[in-house]
Amino acid sequence: MGSKIAKAVFLMTAIMFFAVLALDIAVPTLVLCTMALSSWVVSLDLPVVRKQRGETA
Repeated sequence: MGSKIAKAVFLMTAIMFFAVLALDIAVPTLVLCTMALSSWVVSLDLPVVRKQRGETA
């Protein structure tokens, strides 16, 4: 009976390890992509249209 419990504990440990490993890769990737996208948006040279008082769109 102890062998079944040990196998179940090992399986759960392996599942948790690989789940955390996947998150350890995915989260920094999302952060770096967001930083790159925000840097790209800021560097765009878009004309800014400002409304004067009394003007309508």
